[in-house]
Amino acid sequence: MKRFDVQRPEFQPYGFTCELWMPACMPRPDKHAEVELNWLRTGSLTYLLGGRRVTIPAGRLAIFWAAIPHQIVAFEGQHPYYVVTVPLGEFLGMGLPSDFTQRLLEGNLMQEPAPDPSDPIKFQQWERELRNSNPATERPVRLEIQARILRLARRISRQPTATCPDPALSRADQLACYIARHYQEPLSAARIAAAHGLHPNYAMTLFRRAFGTTMTEFITRHRLCHAQRLLVTTDLPILEVALASGFQSLSRFNEVFKQLCGCTPREYRKGHRPATKRQQVRLQHRSTARIRSSATPGT
Repeated sequence: MKRFDVQRPEFQPYGFTCELWMPACMPRPDKHAEVELNWLRTGSLTYLLGGRRVTIPAGRLAIFWAAIPHQIVAFEGQHPYYVVTVPLGEFLGMGLPSDFTQRLLEGNLMQEPAPDPSDPIKFQQWERELRNSNPATERPVRLEIQARILRLARRISRQPTATCPDPALSRADQLACYIARHYQEPLSAARIAAAHGLHPNYAMTLFRRAFGTTMTEFITRHRLCHAQRLLVTTDLPILEVALASGFQSLSRFNEVFKQLCGCTPREYRKGHRPATKRQQVRLQHRSTARIRSSATPGT
């Protein structure tokens, strides 16, 4: 049974998984590059995701891009829930509706409008088969999860998405919401605090106590997530990606990106862009040639 590890390095990949997790409040936000799905048999989970509180009830499949800082701040029930993680490049290659993908990469958590009666059996089967680490069963599970995401996208791609923060949020949550709405602009602790009638020192202390990180680090994470989205979904030059994400210089952008992601922006783009049809055909031809070569007698 998995639990959130506070010592886990940020942006360390989970890979393709379907696992059972125990619900627990997270002392700090988590961030990883995969797309994440949650499904609960009972109870509920409440996330702070990109500065907004969102509750996932039992029985309704939810999906979000986990590069957006996300943190479980409340839950009901003590039963484990299912977590599926899908690498971003694999997700982008599924041929999903563009509006669905766009909303996801903008930091929205989306939920199916009604429960799917087949989910209890499916998630149990996927978790069991992937737990056994059998390559023969992993491919069918990948295809089945892809089909499940396609159905999810079809059902919710035209649903309206709430963008306004809950007025009942705590002071710390309000600060996080403000950052989530303005991170592409020049931001300082003084500006953020003034927008909420607080002294900068008090605002910074309040924020760190609530989220276990500084406002500066939180701003940087939002900018980095925005840059990742632009790198994999557009052909903008690296400099334009940096400026559009809120970074004031290319050197600072490259420094932060390499430090937190372990690679350069250019390397990230290359590793996460789905293959074009021409590239896919080329890879298929190479694979066929290798098979024929290995089947030739005397080789």
